[in-house]
Formats: sequence, structure tokens, C-alpha cells
Amino acid sequence: GASGAGKSVVLRLILGLLRPDSGTIRVDGQHIDHLKERELMRIRAGIGMMFQENALFDSLTVLENVGYRLYEETDMPKPQVRRRVEEVLGFMGLEDYIDRMPAELSGGQRRRVAIARAMAAKPHLLLFDDPTAGLDPMGEYRMMEILTRLNRESGVTIVMATHSVDLVPVFLSRLHILSRGRLVRSGTPEEVFGNRDELAGVKLRLPYIAELIHQLKSGDSLPFRRVPLTVGEARRDILEAFGARPHAQQ
Repeated sequence: GASGAGKSVVLRLILGLLRPDSGTIRVDGQHIDHLKERELMRIRAGIGMMFQENALFDSLTVLENVGYRLYEETDMPKPQVRRRVEEVLGFMGLEDYIDRMPAELSGGQRRRVAIARAMAAKPHLLLFDDPTAGLDPMGEYRMMEILTRLNRESGVTIVMATHSVDLVPVFLSRLHILSRGRLVRSGTPEEVFGNRDELAGVKLRLPYIAELIHQLKSGDSLPFRRVPLTVGEARRDILEAFGARPHAQQ
């Protein structure tokens, strides 16, 4: 959804940080709307969250930030906490930064430390609030590659709030569009991006490559059978439209 659509609110509802005005919230099949704080803590134990602003503790090292939940909420011995922190930092490519302070890190590195902290307690559900915000284009792509690899290798479910429509079809399998706090459409990327006018009505757009093919199809009458959503799909369809055979990519 666009800015102000209610994406961050949904994540906070899942965590039980906010209470819904109406309807119900279920996590792992359990209604959490009326749970007391102690009961919510049990639910949150299986959830990792990365807030949009990263929310690292400036006075703590990377080790202390990533291991904070393990230090505070478990009886795990300190050497074991350090091993777990080293493990998740290694996954993020930050094992050499374990003793640094947040002020010594770049914006992208701080973002990866925040993800490592969310991973540290081995949750089965990870919530990310606009994880690519403020990153350069290559940083955005690398971040999405990291989250995709995390999902595939650990099996953790990832729920992400974003408005990066160019990245969504490449990496995500199911989408939900919000507008003014209401669910507008759910489905695969092909289903969600299938209605250009509906997207415009909720202040979103087609991915740039899809908009290009749409213009070529509708404005220039080129023979495309569908509107692709990724560069790979567009390459395939362009070659098909002109009767050319694809060559192996380097």
C-alpha cells in the first residue's frame, strides 16, 4: 500500500501492540484480541519484528543489540548467546562487526543488524516494516535477496510491509493491498497487478517494466499476450512477440 495505507498498523496488530476497533486478530490460529499482556508475551516469543527505524540501542554493541532478547528473556548462558549471535551475524555477512557500536555502521549495515536481532531467538514468524526504506537501489535488491534466502533456508514465514512495487513481483509470492486501512485485493503478483486502474486508485502503479510493456501493447499495438512483471518475463515476451529465440544469459 501507499504511505498511510495502514501497513505498519497491521504489523502492530499482529504483535498485539495495538488493539483492533472491530474484527479479530488470529496468530497461529489463536485469537489475541483480548489477551492480557502476559499471554501476549507468550505469543510474541515466536515472532521477530524489525521496525522501520531499526530501533537499535546506540549505547550497546552489535553483540549486545542482537543478543538483547536472549539476554533479557531467556536463561541461555552468555557463551551460548554469543555463539547464536555469531551465527546470525554470519548469515547477514556481519560477523566481523560483532564488537562495533551502531554509530560505526552504515545505514545498510544497521538494517542487517536489526534483521539479525529479529532472527536471534529463532522465531517462526518475522515481521518487517519497510525493510528497504532509505537504501540505494543495489541495497534494496540485496536486502530482498537476504530475506528470500532466510525464508528458503530456515522456513520462517515473513510478513513484510512495503510499497516497493518493482521488487515485489521478483521476490514475494502473495500480496495484500491496503488503502485507508482497508484490504483492497489479495492474491499472487499476477492477480494483484492485473488491474492497472485499480492500482492507480489506491496510489500505486505497475512495476516500471510492466508499464513499459503496457504502453507498447496498448499505445503501439505490439503483439504482447500479457503484461510481464519482471525483467526476465519481459525479455521472454519481447522475444516471443518478435519471433526470436532467447540466447542463454551470461
